[in-house]
This record gives sequence, C-alpha cells and structure tokens, in this order.
Amino acid sequence: MTAPPSLQPGTPRTPQTPGTPQTPGQPEAPRPPRPPLRVLAPLRETGKLFALAAAVTRAIFRRPFQVREFIEQFWFIASVTILPAALVSIPFGAVIALQVGSLTEQLGAQSFTGGASVLAVIQQASPLIVALLISGAGGSAICADLGSRKIREELDAMEVMGVSPVQRLVVPRVLATMSVAVLLNGMVSVVGTLGGYFFNVIMQNGTPGAYLASFSALAQLPDLYISEIKALIFGFIAGIVAAHRGLGPRGGPKGVGDAVNQSVVITFLLLFFVNMIITAVYLQIVPPKGG
Repeated sequence: MTAPPSLQPGTPRTPQTPGTPQTPGQPEAPRPPRPPLRVLAPLRETGKLFALAAAVTRAIFRRPFQVREFIEQFWFIASVTILPAALVSIPFGAVIALQVGSLTEQLGAQSFTGGASVLAVIQQASPLIVALLISGAGGSAICADLGSRKIREELDAMEVMGVSPVQRLVVPRVLATMSVAVLLNGMVSVVGTLGGYFFNVIMQNGTPGAYLASFSALAQLPDLYISEIKALIFGFIAGIVAAHRGLGPRGGPKGVGDAVNQSVVITFLLLFFVNMIITAVYLQIVPPKGG
C-alpha cells in the first residue's frame, strides 16, 4: 500500500492558506509580521530624535575629541552665516525701532523707545535670526553631507571598523553650530541695536540721550543671559535635527534632498515652539526691571 503523493518522501509541501484546515501532524505555517502602523510614524521619529540628542550629549564628554573636524565645521558655518546675519539684523532692528517708536509716541512715552526696542531685539529677534540662518545655511549643509555619506555606505563602513559615526561626525558639527550661534548672537544684538538707534534718532527725530538713558530704565543683565542661552539651545536643536535627518535618508539621492528640506522645516517649527516656552518661563522667573 503506497502513501498519498502529498505524504511521500521528497514531495514538497505546499503552504496552507489562511482558513484552510491543517493536516494532522503538519506544523503550522508562520504568519508574516505585521507592518508598523503609519499613524505612529511621527512618534517613532520623535523618539529617534530624542535618542540621538541623548547620544550626542553623552558623546560630548567622551574621548577622543575631534578637534580638527570641529574647527573645520565651525569655520564653515561661521563663513556662510556672518554676512547674512549682519545684513538681516539691520532691517530687523530698524523695523522694531520704528514700530516701537511710533507706539510710544502715541502713548506719550517716547523716552522709553530705546529700552523697549533693545529688549525686543536682544530677547526675541537676535536668537531667532541666528537660529534660522544657522539651520537654513549650516544645518542644510550638515544634513546633505551626512545624507550623502549614508547613501554611499560610509557610515556603515565606519561602524564595521568600530568607529562611532555619532562621536566622529555628529558631535563636532553640533558643537560647531552651538558655538557659532552663541558668538553670532552677540554680533546680531550689537548690529540690531545700532540699526534701531540710527533709524530712531535720524528718521523719527528721537533724542540720542533719551534713547541711551532708557536702557538702564528697562533693560537688565539677565536679558543678555537669556538671549545667549536661547542661542545655545537653538544651535543645539538645529544641529541635532540636521544630523537626525541626514543619518536616515530614504530613496537615494532624491531622499537626501527631501531630508534637507524636512530638516529646515522641522527646525523652524521646533525653534518657535521652544522660544515660546523659554520666554514664558523666563518672564515668570525673572521679574521685569522695577517690578
């Protein structure tokens, strides 16, 4: 008596379709894994972003430190942002001075124009100008560089050789964006203040002495501190977002271009959101001058 063809030795077994009863003694066919839910994709990307930020923070204090890479990235980011930042800060300071001067003139408090405009430039305008320029010029270059290395499999080769791409490439770039942001913020604050002084005194017939004297009436040293802290945090965010999108491009060279655009847009959104939180906390902790 011969066995059925399906049970003879050497006969391949056909996999059972779902819903088909299994033959007794036959192992159950493995089920294919479920695809990840697309609804949770933003949460996964957010988790990867925070994980990269934590990894970079830990790697900053590890040796060896890539001094040459840091200097090269610092000089590159500074060279592409110094002139645009100076040119953008002049009209920003002028617009703020003209608007604040017009408002204070209507209220009969024209003597406080200088202090009010300088507070607006130092606390709000200067860190945002620096962060937007760094993310648009330096951050896009960082994202494109890391993305091109990723699609050429250079980062995978570094991991095979035991070299951490985060410590070797990401940490120097993030530190460079933070350092340039802090130094550039001081320059933008000075240029914006001088632009506001020129337009208020020359175009609105303001008094130079009253403009300068109002500094001590409204401004205080913590205003400069919070401006530099904002610039430091914004530079860190710009570098982390650019590195995160550069380390994970999809779709070859076209994916690198898409990652650059995404990094700039994501950085802009995060900057305005973080700026709102920092400003609200600062105004609650540090009382206004004379308050």
